[in-house]
Amino acid sequence: MSVAPGFGTVLRMTIGKDLRMEWRSKDAINSMLFFSLLVVVIFSFSFDPTAETSREIAGGLIWTSFLFAAVVALNQTWARELRSQALDAFRVSPAPPNSLFLAKALGNMIFVTILECLMAPLFTMFYNLRALGNWKLLPVIAILGTWALVVNGTFFAAMSIRTRIRETLLPLILFPISLPALLAMVNATTAVLTGDYSPIIWIKLLTVYDVVFTTICLMLFGTVINAE
Repeated sequence: MSVAPGFGTVLRMTIGKDLRMEWRSKDAINSMLFFSLLVVVIFSFSFDPTAETSREIAGGLIWTSFLFAAVVALNQTWARELRSQALDAFRVSPAPPNSLFLAKALGNMIFVTILECLMAPLFTMFYNLRALGNWKLLPVIAILGTWALVVNGTFFAAMSIRTRIRETLLPLILFPISLPALLAMVNATTAVLTGDYSPIIWIKLLTVYDVVFTTICLMLFGTVINAE
């Protein structure tokens, strides 16, 4: 009689496997970094980065570039498991499905966070950014915003993994669902950079969004992974 692996065991082993594979290949990190660098360079030529208006548009520019770059990593979330038939093996195992989902989401969270840490100094330098508000809120906004992107992205990537147009289908589903979160991220970041208004209401909205969609994804993931 087989014994079902614990929630923490599956979580730890899956995250460790994904991190090792990414460390060896660096496919997701390199792709996201290259895309974000293109965005920074292209937009730096599109307007004067030293202008006062750069603070007002930087929030939208930063989070839009992270959203598009994150799709690159999210598209690879389940592709490796499908190619190696590990996903089919997990489906017939007694392991809890939620542990696999959280492990994948946390792995994507780590990858996107690394990208943000690498790109933040470049955005600051290219667009001459200086926070006029409470800069200590920026890490909070980054954590909540990044989780909003990856939790839905991981879920919808699992939904579209068996389709032939998964690279196209994922952004078509993810972007509309992420609009409320993206609006909250952009406004909260802009509020901190400009200091014109308080970002607290947007941070609260982002927190509610994270809680609601994390709960929904956890409730439905078992159905999604066992669907044909």
